[in-house]
Amino acid sequence: MAHSPATKQNALPWLIIISGCLIALLTFGPRSAMGIFQLPMLTEKGWDRTTFGLAMALQNLFWGAGQPFFGAIADKYGTWRVLFLSAILYASGLLLMAHADAPLMLHVGGGILVGLGVAAGSFGVVLSAFARNVSAENRTFVFGLGTAAGSAGMFAFAPISLGLIERFGWSDALVYMGIAMLAIPLLAIPLRGNSSSGRVSQDAYKQSIGAALREALGHKSYLLLTSGFFVCGFQVAFITAHFPAYIADIGIEPQYAVWGLALIGFFNIIGSLGSGIISQRMSKPVFLALLYVARSILVTAFLLLPQTGASVLVFSGLMGLLWLSTVPPTNSLVAIMFGTRYLGMLGGIVFFSHQIGSFLGVWLGGYLYDRFGSYDPVWWLGVVLGLFAAIVHWPIREHAVERPVLQPAE
Repeated sequence: MAHSPATKQNALPWLIIISGCLIALLTFGPRSAMGIFQLPMLTEKGWDRTTFGLAMALQNLFWGAGQPFFGAIADKYGTWRVLFLSAILYASGLLLMAHADAPLMLHVGGGILVGLGVAAGSFGVVLSAFARNVSAENRTFVFGLGTAAGSAGMFAFAPISLGLIERFGWSDALVYMGIAMLAIPLLAIPLRGNSSSGRVSQDAYKQSIGAALREALGHKSYLLLTSGFFVCGFQVAFITAHFPAYIADIGIEPQYAVWGLALIGFFNIIGSLGSGIISQRMSKPVFLALLYVARSILVTAFLLLPQTGASVLVFSGLMGLLWLSTVPPTNSLVAIMFGTRYLGMLGGIVFFSHQIGSFLGVWLGGYLYDRFGSYDPVWWLGVVLGLFAAIVHWPIREHAVERPVLQPAE
């Protein structure tokens, strides 16, 4: 029986989805486990937490700064080339971090190179490839699958990192993870293609990159979405980088921090999948506002209630449900507003805001700890920012941008 064009368009390209999910797992895994390396590295090197915090802050900043550029390159020249570059940058950065004998090497390797490697292989590039091959009806669900795969990387690499550190030491553990990144180009083979080669038909226009940027930066809902995503970065990056050290500071056994990060990763899988399904059925801006309110309530309860090993695990599981559940609706809103032609670039700009927040969350965590001897100021700042994010997401309009009639692209 012949299939109609609509049926073919709605069918899910599982080879592309599985390949992209495996790449998201690999690229998100090591960088989400960086906090586990903090104490053993600083103990051996004699550096302070500001030094490590600055490296992780640079990692997040360059991840964000690189993503619009790598997204634009993938849109024009193809996803595989950008993912190949991701493998080289990521592996090089982890190897340099492993052999850092001065803070500068840590900042260049674990900060700049790893950050650029993640930028070239992270959600923005993978989800843009998904968007070009999946119908709008299935897009948010598939975005949830890709985000959940990144969550699985966090779940897997927390215990893997700890096991490698205990058996081989923190330096060799980083080397082994760097070697693993070289599998990315092989996994990326099914993702070959650019913004003109997707299987989903769509209205396309002769719009330059400059025109697309001007359109987006003049759109109120896009600017609100970008400002709100800053908060997501601040909150999750602070926890990723400093949670193990915070757990040690309050006198709880260090294994609870590892279990906590693993639980965040595990429940993040559930949260990301659930987010993809829920935000396909309800208002995405309202759903995002509710997520940020829930984060603020959860952190407040964690700080005010008695802190024990059990409370750490409960907090981690609940935070995992909220962790990357913001990603599917956020990327879907960009696609709804502007289409998929420049989704890699425009989604990358939104994510750059996320990573500016990540930079500040990680850096302030280390700086304020060294200044006041406590992480509490950054925890409470994250609570306030969560309420701010809820406010700015509420008025976002979930509609395509109004455009003049343009000549269709050939």
